[in-house]
Amino acid sequence: MLSLSACDTAPPPREDVPPLAVDTGWPTIPAGAKFGEVSAVDVDAQGNVWVLHRAGRVWEEPFPTAPIAEPTVFKFAPDGTLLAKWGAGLFIMPHGLSIDAAGKVWITDVAHEQVFRFSPDGVQELVIGERGVTRQDAGHFGRPADVAFLGDRVLVADGYVNTRIAEFSPEGRFVRDWGDFDVAHAVAVDDKHIYVADRENARIQVFDHDAKLIETRASPSGNHTYSLKPLGGGRLLAVEGRDGADRKGAVLRVYAADGSIAASYDISLPGKDASLGHDLALGADGHIYVTDVAGGRVVRTRLPQKSDK
Repeated sequence: MLSLSACDTAPPPREDVPPLAVDTGWPTIPAGAKFGEVSAVDVDAQGNVWVLHRAGRVWEEPFPTAPIAEPTVFKFAPDGTLLAKWGAGLFIMPHGLSIDAAGKVWITDVAHEQVFRFSPDGVQELVIGERGVTRQDAGHFGRPADVAFLGDRVLVADGYVNTRIAEFSPEGRFVRDWGDFDVAHAVAVDDKHIYVADRENARIQVFDHDAKLIETRASPSGNHTYSLKPLGGGRLLAVEGRDGADRKGAVLRVYAADGSIAASYDISLPGKDASLGHDLALGADGHIYVTDVAGGRVVRTRLPQKSDK
């Protein structure tokens, strides 16, 4: 009986996918800058790359109470040159960063239990949620993870404790919530769909714009989907960690319009537990940016042309 039980609980074999080359030397991190636990990334309309990181702080629970003293928001030019940095003294455990159509910077902090909107220069304009209070209702969050935008709707993936997508107006007025997820870690939209990374369920949930579930995509290896972005034409890019089987790693998936997997690539650092993919963003020039929490980095890469067809 003991032997049979051990077999039943054995993790699936490690999936073998080809490596995808990354641009070495991108970006340029100034000497002496604290840069680590890189959590989120997005690209603005000018092609600048915004990166959220924890400046050397690591995720440990219970969370600390003191804010991170170093800048946590870095803005890079497309060539990787650091253009600006801010966010010192603002966050305890920053998690998600998204740029809206007006260039505003939305950031989630899972320790503060809040969602913030900033100007591109780092001026705080809006706060949603009550600091340090965890609830699932119109005025609170449960470790909010990510933000996306659909017209005049702000969608918050909420989150590690709560089990929903919460919708707000651009000025922070609660509209509604929906869904039932086990760690809604990321949310993204295209012209027809809303995509949710239902992380601990090792799947992607696909909804129409009215929040009606139309499709579920399970990871073929039981991996945890951390982030996703539409590629256009119904195609989708997702980054998975291999931690569904208690392994670390970073796997990129390209989904065809019919939901099938068109291609998979590994972008992990060599070595056991060296990498864990966390967020991704797409540039208009075709570059893909992926954050790696365990590796303390953000990388730039591109898909091979064959997988774009």
